[in-house]
Formats: sequence, C-alpha cells, structure tokens
Amino acid sequence: MDGKKKPKTKKQKQKLTLKLLIKQRYLLAMSIPFVIWLIIFKFIPLWGWTMAFQEVRPKSFALSVWERDWVFLDHFKKLFADPRFLQVLKNTIGTSLIGLVLGFFSAITFALLLNEVRNVRFKKLTQTISYLPHFVSWVIIASIAKMFLGDSGVINDFLGSLGIKEVHFMTSNTSAFWVIVSVINVWKECGWDAIIYLSAMTGIDQGLYEAAKVDGAGRFRRMWHITLPGIRPTVIVLLIMSIGGVLGVGMERQMLLGNGIVKDYAEVLTWYAYTKGIGSQNYGLGTAIGVFQSAISVILLLVANKVAGRISDSKLI
Repeated sequence: MDGKKKPKTKKQKQKLTLKLLIKQRYLLAMSIPFVIWLIIFKFIPLWGWTMAFQEVRPKSFALSVWERDWVFLDHFKKLFADPRFLQVLKNTIGTSLIGLVLGFFSAITFALLLNEVRNVRFKKLTQTISYLPHFVSWVIIASIAKMFLGDSGVINDFLGSLGIKEVHFMTSNTSAFWVIVSVINVWKECGWDAIIYLSAMTGIDQGLYEAAKVDGAGRFRRMWHITLPGIRPTVIVLLIMSIGGVLGVGMERQMLLGNGIVKDYAEVLTWYAYTKGIGSQNYGLGTAIGVFQSAISVILLLVANKVAGRISDSKLI
C-alpha cells in the first residue's frame, strides 16, 4: 500500500516481545541475582522510612511498627526550624557543586589529553598512576593532605623558608574549606572518572579523525569538533546522575579533613543525620533527614533528566 508498512497489531507486538525475551534469555538469567540483591538491599529497607513519622528511641525498639507513637510531620518541622540545618544544607550544596564542576572539567580534560598520547607504554603508566588514589582510603588521603596543607605542613614550611606568611588551608573557617575538600577529592577520583570517558572515546569512528587530518585540522580542533561531540551522550548521562547525587556528599572526607575550627563549613547532611540520629539517639529525626535527602535527590534527577531530554537527544529514560 503505497510502499508503506502496515502498523503492527497488538498481537504482533507481543510476539516480537516474546521472541526478543527468548533471544535474550541468558542475559535475563544473568540479571536475576542483581534484581534479587536490589530488592533485598534497596527496596525492602524503604519500609524503615516509617520511622521518619514516629518517635523512635532505643526503648521503643522492642515495639512493633504499629505500636510506636506516631508524630507524623513533627520531625520535619523540627528539622526545618533548626537554624543549623540551613547551614548544613548550604555546606552540602556548596561542596557538591564545586566538586561537580571541578570533577567534570578535570576528568574530561585529563581524558582528552591522555587520548592524544601516542606512546602506548607512557599512556598506560600515566593512567595507572592517576587512578591508584581511588583505591586508597580517605584515612590515608586525609593524612597526606594534612601533612602538606596543615599549619605546620610541607607547603607552609616552604613558604616560611621564603619569608612568606603561612596560609591556613585546613583551619580557615570560611567557605574556602569547600574548595580545598573538592580539590583533594578531584585529585583522588580524577583518574578513575576519566576511564569512562576514555572508554567512550574508543567508540568514535577513527575515519573522522583521518578526514579531519586531511582537511588540515590540528589536534585541538579534532578534540573540539570530533572527540567532545562523540562523548557528549556519556557526559550528559553522567552529569544527570551527578546532579541527582548533589545532596549525597559523604561524611567520611568531611570528618577526616575537618576539625573543630572549620566544622561550621564542614558538616554536611550525612554527617548531620548521623549526629542527630545515632549521636542523639533520635532515630526518627535521623530518618527524616535521610527521607528529605532522598526526596530532593529524586526531584533533582527527574528535573535534570527532563531538561537534558529537551536540549539534547541524550537522557536516562
């Protein structure tokens, strides 16, 4: 009929779906253990969110969920009324946004430069050295950072030998602490994050580079007009996921790099939840902080995904 295919009926679509499932049966079987793990460790624990609406103290652990006292939104009201919460939220967003910008630019730049290295042995050595800090614990990373950036650290000793006034990197009670923590985190994770972009670069058609060479394009022009557009879908997807995790800044690096002087700018939501929940044994309030964090993260993820879908062809779903 005028060279056009007839639209598939519902029955035909079901047959195609069944054929596809049969064809991919081994892949589906391999995914079953992960699905089970996801249900057990990610979905079933969501039942614990009921504690955000109850008064949960150590003495109430022996009671069932329905026997505990329900306080409904009281924990959330206390949370939003606490002036400390606003500062903690500001610290979390500030640290996360700085880390997001620095992390993305550094990882992409490093991957672009490493992709242009033609000496294979040097390239592999550089990549191996760059992602080794990812496997080092934050305890060691924090010790190294304080050894170099402390008031009596290597850098200040060097500045003192030059007659320059020491810089209080780790004890300056300002938002500069956010930058310091973010820079240290970039040094730790840059090489590991670059692996994803390097993998995406291997999928770019090499014929495009050859054609660009013939047209007289230099390395930087090839990076700008071929490599970056080639990894754009990967960059957008990772950016969406990172935006969804803006409030998920880990407390271990904040606790290890921070101190009593800079705590006003070091405390983040996860640390605040730990202090209020376990530290004060108010598990309901601690759970309420976690629920708030998760809800905002989901909203940010959906908004970022929607915006990405409008401005480009790449998004999560």
